[in-house]
Amino acid sequence: MAYLDELFSVAGKTALVTGAATGIGRMAATALVKAGASVMIASRKGEDCIQVANALNGLGAPGRAEGFAGDVSSEAGIAALVAEVKARTAKLDILINNAGVSWGAPLESFPYSAWAKVFGVNVTAVFHLTRELLPLLEAAASDADPARVINLGSVMGTQPLADDAYSYTASKAAVHHLTRTLALEFAARRITVNAFAPGPFQSRMTAFATGTDEQAKHVGGHVPIGRIGAPDDIAGATLYLCSRAGSYVTGAILPIDGGQSVQHGLTLFKE
Repeated sequence: MAYLDELFSVAGKTALVTGAATGIGRMAATALVKAGASVMIASRKGEDCIQVANALNGLGAPGRAEGFAGDVSSEAGIAALVAEVKARTAKLDILINNAGVSWGAPLESFPYSAWAKVFGVNVTAVFHLTRELLPLLEAAASDADPARVINLGSVMGTQPLADDAYSYTASKAAVHHLTRTLALEFAARRITVNAFAPGPFQSRMTAFATGTDEQAKHVGGHVPIGRIGAPDDIAGATLYLCSRAGSYVTGAILPIDGGQSVQHGLTLFKE
């Protein structure tokens, strides 16, 4: 095996990606399958997950995918998902907590219920699903090759930016801090915990703003690098953190945002 292939290989690893029927989760799952991993794809819409898995298996890639329903919005749903995973594998090399929801409303009418709903999926589920899958992660972990957890944060959890999604931006900041906390606690277990903090990508959640090429170009005009994110941007970050190349990285909040996390409107001496 060539040096680069070996350094970034995930061949033979087993992964679970939640919310992977669309968007960033599907991009990460696709990268893992193309690189030789066995990937379980789970979301509330089981039929969609099966269709995505079939599409990935049709690529002729060295990895494989299987899709099934998994709802992380409740304690019972998480327990059912954990049971499904345990029935399919005795170890889990990679867990990508990608499932998420958002809610947008003006400040004056933002509903009380939106906080519990958004935090339940975006934060509470990340903690409980990861905890319940710890035995499988520990079974896969070693000094030379730690098990990996990647949580989905957001540039909105890094920057004070709401765009009427008040509970979403607060939940993603919580994900970032939870990631750092678990990274420290899991280090002795030989499990790394990192988070992606993506900027704008095309997904079901952002379809209202990026659904057409014209909309995507408009949103990309607000990004310092001049475009929205592409599938390969997620693929590269996923393979880095999940392969030997990323085995010494934990507690990182990785910005995949074209420079938005360092963007500001301040000036000191220039007009």
